[in-house]
Amino acid sequence: MTSNTRTPKARALGNALRAARQEAGLTLRNVAAQLGRDPGALSRWETGERTPKPTDVAQILTILGVNGDRYEEILDMTRDTDASHWLAVTLPEQRQQLSALLEFERTAKTITHAAPLLIPGLLQSTAYVRAIMTAGGVPEDEVETRIAVRVGRRDAITRQDNPVHLHAAIGEAALRQVLGDASVMADQLNHILQLSDMENIDIRVVTFASGWHPALEGLFVLIESDQAPPAVHLENRRSGLFLHEPADVEIYREAAETVFNEALDPAESRKHIAQIRNEMEAAR
Repeated sequence: MTSNTRTPKARALGNALRAARQEAGLTLRNVAAQLGRDPGALSRWETGERTPKPTDVAQILTILGVNGDRYEEILDMTRDTDASHWLAVTLPEQRQQLSALLEFERTAKTITHAAPLLIPGLLQSTAYVRAIMTAGGVPEDEVETRIAVRVGRRDAITRQDNPVHLHAAIGEAALRQVLGDASVMADQLNHILQLSDMENIDIRVVTFASGWHPALEGLFVLIESDQAPPAVHLENRRSGLFLHEPADVEIYREAAETVFNEALDPAESRKHIAQIRNEMEAAR
């Protein structure tokens, strides 16, 4: 029997199955006929509404010609899909989580990002991303690909058709921390100012004078969608974590409210960012 979940991991498994099917050029009906299952059941598996058993996934992957490491990685995703959280520590699972995060961002209605130390990924300029990748020791032959992925995420908030609403509370430390050089930072701050003109983007600055607030405990992202229950994503250097239990989500919803209450309003935030931008330009 399949389980009814809609958890982040169940949705990620569904996304992986759908991507593999589309790459194979097969329709739901094609695969369902070979499995001897109702196409509706496969559709629910791909949306994460239901989670297939490992034996079902193994059959699907065989039909689709998926093998090797990818086969093992997707099959491994069938474990603990209904758990209270999804912790990714291994590199394969971190890749799966990143893929899931990109899809969740793309299909979100609202994203609330509390970022005390770095500019949120959706707001990062290309040069800023390159500075992070270079300083972070990303292999040279992977840098451009990773930059393209990061920059591509902006489409969720900048597209013309139904863009995601982004609420970002950015710590003053993130605005002043020089990555690359002062020129890179000046351009990054200009980029934020330009994006803040968009109706779907709400940017607030949390200044050094704000005192304690929950974002000082670390960055967090609350993702809300019409297609699935809300989820919170947390990450550090060695792992990523999705939380989806209502009690956990509510804790971070309250934390976001506290952070935004401590932040400057949009107009004051723009002035503060512009002031720091001017300081960076003077230091070029």
